[in-house]
Amino acid sequence: MIIIKSDQEIDLMRESGKVTGYILKELEYLVRPGISTADIDAFVEKTIRSHGMTPTFLGYGGFPASACVSVNDEVVHGIPDRKRILREGDIVSVDVGSTYKGYVSDAARTFSVGQVSEVASKLMEATRDSFFAGLEFCRVGYRLSDISHAIQVKAEGEGFSVIRDFVGHGVGHQMHEDPQIPNFGKAGRGPRLAKGMVFAIEPMICEGAWNVRTLENDWTVVTLDGKLSAHYENTVVITDGEPELLTLGE
Repeated sequence: MIIIKSDQEIDLMRESGKVTGYILKELEYLVRPGISTADIDAFVEKTIRSHGMTPTFLGYGGFPASACVSVNDEVVHGIPDRKRILREGDIVSVDVGSTYKGYVSDAARTFSVGQVSEVASKLMEATRDSFFAGLEFCRVGYRLSDISHAIQVKAEGEGFSVIRDFVGHGVGHQMHEDPQIPNFGKAGRGPRLAKGMVFAIEPMICEGAWNVRTLENDWTVVTLDGKLSAHYENTVVITDGEPELLTLGE
């Protein structure tokens, strides 16, 4: 069941989203060669707590950190590690959730570490663009799969593949609520969108084939062919008009 959020609930998520978006904007300056993925996690946790909020990911299903930090071929759920040092040419995806008075915001970005390859740069741009292609259909009256179809068409049109095993989702009092929102599929299917729905829309796009595997830590998902993957996500509110992005940052 898709939970329609009240104006008061969306206000709480808006406050949470400001912090999540702020963190991701600040990471544009923090991410550089020589820092560890644990340094990123420490910054995320400190910033969330300094605003009187709770890191949503910490302890969620047993996850041991406040941010998922995934490098190069890691698609999602990378576990921060002080021994994992970022190098020139890496790309790193950071997924962050903040909880404020019981309400969650969820967002992710992929960052370049210094100068990256042309294909890495193109992949990150295509991933971001596929999110905004889907966003065009985040309006009252469209069907859920219209978002999915637009993301797939944009990503594949740029020569990349769409991860099938992980999808976007509803978000609110819980981090994962109905509905699931694949980043692929035919248009014109699923429920019609209505005011007050709130979604975490998150294209995960890869350089090569979309097949993935999970590492022995039971968390980190990597591309099966070892090629690059990128991630772009925002918490999105369906309104009477333009969709509202709670985690875009200022």
